[in-house]
Amino acid sequence: MATSSPKKSTIARSILRLGFRGLEPVAPDTAARFAERLWFRLPARVARRVDVTSVDGVLGMRELLGMPFEVQLRGRVVRGWSWGEGPVVYLVHGWGGTLEQMTPLVSPLLERGLGVVAFDGLSHGHSDPGRHGAESSDAVELGRALDAVAARFGPARAVVAHSMGALASLLAVRDGWLATERLVLVAPPTGIPDLLERLRAELGLGERSARRLSERARRRTGYEVDVLDLVAIAATLSPVERPELLVVHDLLDREAPHEPSTRLVRSWPGAQLLSTAGLGHRRILADAAVAGAVARFVDRLPIEPTLHGDDRPQPLAAGVALGSGREGATPPVRAGAA
Repeated sequence: MATSSPKKSTIARSILRLGFRGLEPVAPDTAARFAERLWFRLPARVARRVDVTSVDGVLGMRELLGMPFEVQLRGRVVRGWSWGEGPVVYLVHGWGGTLEQMTPLVSPLLERGLGVVAFDGLSHGHSDPGRHGAESSDAVELGRALDAVAARFGPARAVVAHSMGALASLLAVRDGWLATERLVLVAPPTGIPDLLERLRAELGLGERSARRLSERARRRTGYEVDVLDLVAIAATLSPVERPELLVVHDLLDREAPHEPSTRLVRSWPGAQLLSTAGLGHRRILADAAVAGAVARFVDRLPIEPTLHGDDRPQPLAAGVALGSGREGATPPVRAGAA
């Protein structure tokens, strides 16, 4: 099927904005309902089901020797794979992702004597559709899936989470049964409040519609939108709950800006930030140097962070072009789009 041209996409967005502006004074509830569907709708790429044993023919023997598993979450099946024995490391994909995106981390972790567990969130990959159908999900549902998997495999040496999986993992650590010694957040988003503002700007939502959308999100997830912010959640963790933190983020990430990760690291005692340049939002997961650094951190070995504690972030190198890490046009904003 032919892809839409940029001109057609611009026209479609303009029509949407006109529609939402028209609904604001007369039917803000209707506007909020339609906005909710758009916000939590998964990208089309989730529908592509890929067998973990044949991901583009690039998996090594270690990954191929994993064992599949299933766990129940409120009558729905969460499916995943486990590898090796030893202290458990959970791999958590992001919004619209699957466990296959996390497999480049498997071998480096196995080589250090660690067990690895990865899963597909509900409505993702091979897992069952979630509570709101096969094309919809949210970070809270992903966090509950992680909690269900952790109930099967036990406490973690580490959790490695990508993108919206970072928010899901923090919620599981604070509000669920998951306990972890270390936490690695790769390309984390700022949080839901920022995404809501971006959605408002994209759709042209008025104040009344936005308030109703926030209420619909609260009923859906059980959380007020304002509290689903990574720095805010981090501030509520007790010293006992708070794991050692490594954040890995590309300076040129166009989907989840790099700067908020510096704020998160500064707010988290002892946290470290490892910055890359040119890997973007998803290719960072497949980078061998990143995988090696993550494995060292999980194995309690030192790494060379670019930011630690209250240090100032390093400026972007003069020779790096801001567009070189682009992985495609900036996508529409969704609840897990970062």
